[in-house]
Amino acid sequence: MESDDQAERAAHHVQSLERGLAVIKAFSAEAPHPTLSDVARVTGLTRAAARRFLLTLVDLGYVRTDGKYFSLTARVLELGYAYLSSLSLAEISQPHLERLSAEVHESSSVSVLEIADIVYVARVAVSRIMTVSISVGTRFPAHATSMGHVLLADMDRMELNAYFVVADLDRLTPHTLTHRTALEAELAKVREQGWAMVDQELEEGLRSVAAPIRNRKGRAVAAVNISTHASRTPVDVVRTQFVPPLIETATAISADLAAVAPGRAVRG
Repeated sequence: MESDDQAERAAHHVQSLERGLAVIKAFSAEAPHPTLSDVARVTGLTRAAARRFLLTLVDLGYVRTDGKYFSLTARVLELGYAYLSSLSLAEISQPHLERLSAEVHESSSVSVLEIADIVYVARVAVSRIMTVSISVGTRFPAHATSMGHVLLADMDRMELNAYFVVADLDRLTPHTLTHRTALEAELAKVREQGWAMVDQELEEGLRSVAAPIRNRKGRAVAAVNISTHASRTPVDVVRTQFVPPLIETATAISADLAAVAPGRAVRG
């Protein structure tokens, strides 16, 4: 069986393509400007072969050279563009959520706004801290959630007026903001600081913080959050230990989203 697989592989394998990709991968953060000798050594190619591949990449616009040193151009990003453009928001966000949850040891999620609710599109659950189970597709009223506050804070006046027409600002806990004036004041604060914290407004004992995920035009199209139990994590710890990695994660997801064709990624 192994010999058959090897024979099949040999029949379709294009060695020159393999070598060309090896040349591209020879560029790294540690060696962004290698010489011809460096590339030959890293790839195991002869200097003559490495030179042919490098000059071909120069001709195609993927590599530039000053005659001695070589470096990648921004055009090399096109090689990954097709993959990125096929990803959904959930697929883009998931690895970032996994890294975030591993760092803070708490659950993290991404949601989008749908009329007056947030809808979860990606999630990494470290522990269950709510009485209800949260999964992809779970909905909560935006006015009582940190991700909802982040998304509402990005709305213009006309959009926000439309939201208040359809939203029911129900009191879910004694801490829930149920008056438009109070909620708008909180949204102004969120807009200024760039992130939102909701302290037991959705459920007693639940404390969460969220930051916006922005598209290439700078609009908040989704939100990412970290949720924790209030008894386990004081407010000052949330601010000092959760907010910085949260914002870093939101920025990273936004950067990935900006590399995707408009309208392709935000489909959950």
